[in-house]
Amino acid sequence: MSMTMTQKILAAHAGLESVSAGELILVDIDRVLGNDITSPVAIREFNNIGAKEVFDRDKVTMVMDHFAPNKDIKAAVQCKMCRDFCSEKEVTHFYDVGRMGIEHALLPEKGLVVAGDVVIGADSHTCTYGALGAFSTGVGSTDMACGMATGKAWFKVPSAIKFVLTGKLNKHVSGKDVILHIIGKIGVDGALYKSMEFVGEGVKSLTIYDRLTICNMAIEAGAKNGIFEADEEALAYIAEHSSRKPVVYTADADAEYDEVIEIDLSTIKSTVAFPHLPENTRTIDEVGEVVIDQVVIGSCTNGHYKDLEEAAMIIKGKKVAKNVRAIIIPATQDIYLKAMENGLLKIFIEAGCVVSTPTCGPCLGGYMGILAAGERAVATTNRNFVGRMGDVTSEVYLASPAVAAASAIAGKIADPAKV
Repeated sequence: MSMTMTQKILAAHAGLESVSAGELILVDIDRVLGNDITSPVAIREFNNIGAKEVFDRDKVTMVMDHFAPNKDIKAAVQCKMCRDFCSEKEVTHFYDVGRMGIEHALLPEKGLVVAGDVVIGADSHTCTYGALGAFSTGVGSTDMACGMATGKAWFKVPSAIKFVLTGKLNKHVSGKDVILHIIGKIGVDGALYKSMEFVGEGVKSLTIYDRLTICNMAIEAGAKNGIFEADEEALAYIAEHSSRKPVVYTADADAEYDEVIEIDLSTIKSTVAFPHLPENTRTIDEVGEVVIDQVVIGSCTNGHYKDLEEAAMIIKGKKVAKNVRAIIIPATQDIYLKAMENGLLKIFIEAGCVVSTPTCGPCLGGYMGILAAGERAVATTNRNFVGRMGDVTSEVYLASPAVAAASAIAGKIADPAKV
C-alpha cells in the first residue's frame, strides 16, 4: 500500500507494514515533552494511574520555559513540581533556568530529535520537529502522562495535503511569510487533523529555520503535523547537533493526498496576520496605516539566531520609535550567547530595545510584555487570538522578524524594504 511520509513513520513505529488514513494504531514514542504549564497536570495523572517510573529516563524531556524564570508564586510551585519529579525519576533531559530555552527551539539544538522519530509533547507547537523529517505532534497532558509511563501513544492515522514548493524567496521574505500565506489561503481549519507535507524544488532554498517556523505553525491551520523530507540541509543540521542516526522516510510516488497545492515562493510577499486569527492575512502592501505600541521578536516560532540577525540588520544604526516598546527574546541560551558575541545585543540595546532571557513569556500573555486595553503589538509569535497577549481589547499582528523590526523603527506596521 502506498503511503505518505507521515504514514510511513507511524507504520514503522507501530510495527506494521502499512497503515491507511483513519486507522487507529498504537505506536512507540521516541520522545515525550512537557513544559512548566502542562507537565504538572501530566505528573498528577502519572501518579493517579499508579505509574512508578518513566518508561525511559533518556526519552522524557521537561523544559521550564513558559513562566520561567518564575513570574509569581504559582509559577514557582509549578516549576518545583517538575523539578522534584525529574529529580526523583532521574529524568536526563530536564532544562531549568540558566540551561533552558524555549522548548521547540531547544530540542533540535540539543539533538534530541532526528529524522524518523515520533515525538509527542503537551504543547500544541510540538509539530515544529517535522522540519527535521520527524513525526511530531501536540497532545493533552493525560496523553503525556501515559506516554511517560508506557512509551506508547494512540493515533488516528492522518490523511495529508501535499504542498509543492517552487522558486526562491525574495529579500526580507522568510518561512514566517510562507506559512502565513498558506494559512491565509486554506484557513485555520484547512488542514484539520491532516499532515501538511512539504516537497518540491523550492524546499532546498529554505533554511532549516524557515522549515522549523513553517512546521511550528502547521497547527494554526488545524494540522496534526507538518513535515519536510530530511534532505541534505536537514541531515547536516542533525549531524551537527546529534549523535543519533536519522532515518529518512520519503512518500511513495503514488501516495494519496486529499489535495495538492502548488506554491511559487518567489511570489510570496511579506505577510501580516491581522487580529484575531492567523488566517486573517494581508500582504505588506495591503496593510494600510496601523500604529503600534509594542513589538516582540522571539518565541518558538521566530527566536532563532537567524531571526535575530535579520532583525538586527534592519535595526542597526536606527532608534526604536518613541511610542513603541521593543522586546527581543533569544530562544535559547546558546542563541543569546551567540547574539552577544556577534554584537547583535549591542545593536538592539543601542536602538532602545530590551533583551530578555529565553522565555515564552509574552507569546501567551504570561509576562514580559503584557498588553493593556486597546494596545497593539506586532509579534513574531504564532497566535493572535482575542486576549492572547493581554487585555481582550488589545490586538496582536503576526509578522516575520523583518517586518517586526521595521515596525519597531517606524512606530507602525512597516515594509522592511522601506525603513
